[in-house]
Amino acid sequence: MATTSARALSLLSMLSGGSTVAGEEIAHRLGVSQRTVRRDVETLRELGYAIEPVKGAGGGYRLGPGGALPPLVLDEEQVVAIAVALQTTSAVLRGIEETSRRALQTVRQVMPRRLRLDADAFTVTALPNQWEFPAPAPEADLVRAVGTAVRQRVLLRLDYDGTDDDSTADAGPTSRVLEPHHLVVWAARWYLVAYEATHQHWDVLRLDRITHPELTGVPFVERDLPEGGPGALVQRTPARGDRLAPWPCTGSAVLALPAELVAQFAPGGAVVRGLDEGRCELSMGAWSWIGLAGLFITFGSPMTDVQPSELRAAFTRAGEHLSGSTTSGRTQ
Repeated sequence: MATTSARALSLLSMLSGGSTVAGEEIAHRLGVSQRTVRRDVETLRELGYAIEPVKGAGGGYRLGPGGALPPLVLDEEQVVAIAVALQTTSAVLRGIEETSRRALQTVRQVMPRRLRLDADAFTVTALPNQWEFPAPAPEADLVRAVGTAVRQRVLLRLDYDGTDDDSTADAGPTSRVLEPHHLVVWAARWYLVAYEATHQHWDVLRLDRITHPELTGVPFVERDLPEGGPGALVQRTPARGDRLAPWPCTGSAVLALPAELVAQFAPGGAVVRGLDEGRCELSMGAWSWIGLAGLFITFGSPMTDVQPSELRAAFTRAGEHLSGSTTSGRTQ
């Protein structure tokens, strides 16, 4: 009986993901015959679990809606994923720190002792990575509203502050109606990938610059995403709503590289502005002038119009340091 119960719990764990699992795969993973699998399925049904057979190609079994609430059945890898995810949510989402703490505590209480000890081994403290130049995490309510529009595939009305740092002070949010397709988190920032039907183009918006999101209830037709999917679109879009991060030292330079290329590798908190097909202006910041010069050097491009004078002086110092490091090892 103990073996049957353990096997039934393992079967329930396989089906808890919501997808269909083939009978042959279940039998292989449990090390039993398909006849035994059918008996275990009937055992779970008698206990109130709505397990449905799926016929035809790709058929098998799946856990249907309704019935009894499945118990928490986790393997070691799932425990690690839950423990780490719940402890690091505050790095990308604001307003759910206490909720995440209580959720982790609730999950721990229903874990068997062996898995609870495994989860405790992954107790972590999440800190922002300064190389990502992190922005403040957005509010959970904002993510929920926009994410619901994405999931329901309905038009989203919102106000968006697309003002650049060097724009006039009286510029402000504009009202827009968009097709919200995906939410993307990159470089510790949230972005909405949306299609603007009025101008017939894809757009990338910073989530923390969106206010008053309103679901219209009007559905839209699914569209084919640009090459590479939503993540690649965010990375190669220069005009994605980024603003210059408030670092002690900030500067800019014109690079002999396309804006789309520089946008992929610019650190968070940088701003890329296209000038023509082969040139762009890159503005970014760092903790020191020579550190900022080092960030610009990583692009390996000729630079013009370097501003301010402190950054130009830092390039001179960086050149002296690099020249000294390449000659100090030579045999006299």
